[in-house]
Amino acid sequence: MGLVICCGGGLPLTVPIDLIPGVARSALSDVAGGTPIPGTEGGWVMSEQLRSGGGEYDPFEAFDDVIGGDLRDPYPDLADKRAATPVWKGSLIGADMIPEGMVMTESWTAFRFEDCSRILRSAKTFSSTGYDSTIGLVMGHMILGMDDPEHRLHRNLVANAFREKSLARWELDLIAPICNELIDRFARRGRAELVRELTFEFPVRVIARLLGLPEADFAQFQRWSIELIGLGADIERGLAASVNLKNYFADVVADRRRSPRQDVISDLVTADIDGEKLTDEAIYAFLLLLLPAGAETTYRSSGNLLYLLLTHPDQLVAVQKDRSLVDRAIEEGLRLEPPLLMINRTATSDVEVGGVTIPAGGDITTCLGSANHDEERWDDPDTFDIFRTPQQHLAFAFGPHMCLGMHLARLETRVVLNAVLDRLPGLRLDPDGDDPHIRGLIFRSPTSVPVLFDA
Repeated sequence: MGLVICCGGGLPLTVPIDLIPGVARSALSDVAGGTPIPGTEGGWVMSEQLRSGGGEYDPFEAFDDVIGGDLRDPYPDLADKRAATPVWKGSLIGADMIPEGMVMTESWTAFRFEDCSRILRSAKTFSSTGYDSTIGLVMGHMILGMDDPEHRLHRNLVANAFREKSLARWELDLIAPICNELIDRFARRGRAELVRELTFEFPVRVIARLLGLPEADFAQFQRWSIELIGLGADIERGLAASVNLKNYFADVVADRRRSPRQDVISDLVTADIDGEKLTDEAIYAFLLLLLPAGAETTYRSSGNLLYLLLTHPDQLVAVQKDRSLVDRAIEEGLRLEPPLLMINRTATSDVEVGGVTIPAGGDITTCLGSANHDEERWDDPDTFDIFRTPQQHLAFAFGPHMCLGMHLARLETRVVLNAVLDRLPGLRLDPDGDDPHIRGLIFRSPTSVPVLFDA
């Protein structure tokens, strides 16, 4: 017997029930609406930490160590795989990362852009419903684990709140002020660590205000959000946070049904297409998904971009002088260092991919990090070059499940970059910083971005 959970991209992990603390088992039952924990066969464990709580707890440290270890450069190995075995029977997660007692399931991995984009486009052949038996146990039946026509209906109901034009109303009045509030804390200091002091906290604060949550609730909401996102680091805390957030959202949703406001929860409550509306359970599941999908993606992608620009000072200067390059810099950062390197799908029937037959029910991982470095699509793909001709990348996936929050992520990253360039003159990496670098095999982000600037 085991609990299968997954993080972000959907690589499943199995934790034996007897390793899960009793409080967490109870929390899981609450999230699943009283459904008993099912037995499962095999899977992945992403973290060695199954802490029981207590003592000093730093959510940033716990979250920072969730997945991927300290692998600095996976791309040479991915290039070798792309050339030799573009569709490979196996997983990039090594056996040495699997704690004793865990079992690895049979799976395949696709490495080329063409194959990955085909898998992500072909929702009928490559299903997303496997998420219901993984992360869905924690977050409920959510849009990430739906196939059409259910997926299309739910996506249409929630999409309006996250369209580019809808988000534009928030930029000046809500998103930019949050960014400036955070920069105010260190702008006169002449030095800062931009991950811990800016990019980590910024997107969670944005989501809290987009949802219309009261300022008095922010500290607790932020802690629960970080604990939910860091589920792989601390299962008990993550599951308990899921229950607490669901109960918290229940009160907010009930209030918005009585009195809608100008916020995203009100948009979800009042969404209506041909008489179809979102149920409370669907709203809870979407809001829980919004935290890892929205906050984590922006935290990692904005940190990656700042690191890339600071380690390519000629391009940083170019963007500083010509802000029309900001959007190109964002897209190149996403391509070169996507925040998430892998997304999982399940074959609905026997299907051939890259000359390899994937059996019905077989799991196949699309390696977005490899696809975004495919030399058949990009010249010199391992080089950061904001001046290259833009092309579609897979950092936000592709097809019907393309990231619903991509416009918010781009907007937030644009706000952060412009604010940093405007308010921190002479911005440069701190030479005394503690070996900053981008790391991770599944999730990619910098360990830190220590900077100096002219205060």
